[in-house]
Amino acid sequence: MGDEKSDCVFCHIASGSAPAQIILENDLSLSLLDINPLAQGHCLVIPRRHVPWWHQLTAEETTSLFSLARDTAGRIMKAFSPEFVTLYARGRRIPHTHIFLIPTYKGDPTDRHFNALEGFQEQAFALAALREGKALSLAADLLRKGQ
Repeated sequence: MGDEKSDCVFCHIASGSAPAQIILENDLSLSLLDINPLAQGHCLVIPRRHVPWWHQLTAEETTSLFSLARDTAGRIMKAFSPEFVTLYARGRRIPHTHIFLIPTYKGDPTDRHFNALEGFQEQAFALAALREGKALSLAADLLRKGQ
């Protein structure tokens, strides 16, 4: 397997050796259109330096990355008028920190995805209540009665 950095598409984009639709850039970061967008205007914000996880960035890189993300989100809001811009950080599939900025509208796939995640969080309390002795006894009584 080759050197992780030399195989990194984001490193190639940051160096200018791979094509990309660059939206904004500064000395430490750049934003670009995602080539597999979840919505029109979906952008990525990446550090120029190869850093797999956002929490490994220097303080200066973090400030640069999130400042550029804020500025790019403002442009997304102006250009596409979404309800809001979803932001989340990754590095798993492509091990180079990247922030997703996705224009999000009520009921679209991104909105439904995060609503589902919040539903899982809320469901934990309801499921835990089913384990309590009183709830178990009630369920058993109903099943025994055939109701």
